[in-house]
Amino acid sequence: MGLWKDRPTHEALETAKLADEYNFPELWIGERETYDTFALATAIGSCTQRIPLTLGPLPVAVRDPAMIARGAASVAALSGGRKVRIAVGPSSPIIVTGWHGRDHRRPARAMSESVQALRHFLAQERAVVDGQVIRTRGYRLRLPAPTGYLTMAAFGTHTIRTAARQADRMAVALVTVETAAELAKQLAKESEAALRPRPPVAAWVPVAATAGAAALKQVRNMLADYLNAPGYSEMFARAGYGDVVDFARSSPRPRRSQLIEAVPFELVKKIGIFGDKEAVRQGLLAYGAAVDEVVALPCSTPDDPSGAHTLQVLQAIRQGKGDLRGPGSQSAVC
Repeated sequence: MGLWKDRPTHEALETAKLADEYNFPELWIGERETYDTFALATAIGSCTQRIPLTLGPLPVAVRDPAMIARGAASVAALSGGRKVRIAVGPSSPIIVTGWHGRDHRRPARAMSESVQALRHFLAQERAVVDGQVIRTRGYRLRLPAPTGYLTMAAFGTHTIRTAARQADRMAVALVTVETAAELAKQLAKESEAALRPRPPVAAWVPVAATAGAAALKQVRNMLADYLNAPGYSEMFARAGYGDVVDFARSSPRPRRSQLIEAVPFELVKKIGIFGDKEAVRQGLLAYGAAVDEVVALPCSTPDDPSGAHTLQVLQAIRQGKGDLRGPGSQSAVC
């Protein structure tokens, strides 16, 4: 929710209402330039009936564990006891250092120490963590704790290892089917080394069940921010777009508008699902074979305000064909 910078901000609420009406099993509420995650989640809780909420991934270098636990508990309480889950992640230097002026070094360590504290808070305990990055002492939730199910966003070796050791679920975003499968295999290997069952893997995937270029352009605008990001640049190069990565790394640094124009639509199509109902179904099946959960990020464009048509198509596929993710599961919406 709230990820499309080129659309009216209130559409996030309309998308949430539709996801609730169509009985999707989960609604993810991320955080970008517009709404605060906890504020938007509380508003969604007030205008929907039942849909469980997952907040995040919240950047652990910006939001400390006490803030995260208190915010999630507040959403659950103010939403009438709605089921609320927490997702955390390392975010990116653009957000952590650029927007907030915080240190983005040692992201895996920050995630590990944050989850350590959150486990105590979500068990209604005081946490004492004197870590290398995260420190907290003395706080305990007064509100009823939300569910203790924790999702960790991961991509690189260190964050995947951390997720294998501590997460209840791992999330990946804007990746190709091949990379999603590879990351799931890496998680399985690290989980085996940690003597833990592999946590389920959820993949955020942009979806548009519309014709035309509006959705492709929308996702291209988002993808431009990832061209030089660790892990993503290597993924794009492996997919055959090393020239685009080289351009993003060139000096003087290209303007953002130039980066957007440099991203070919064929690359956009590799990290999203676009087309008619059958194309969407096939795309979901492909991702569903690679990961356990497919989290649909419905594009919102002038052709499909609030992603209403896309959600309708997703619902029709769910009703007609059952699961859109791994065996025994259903797709979620973000």
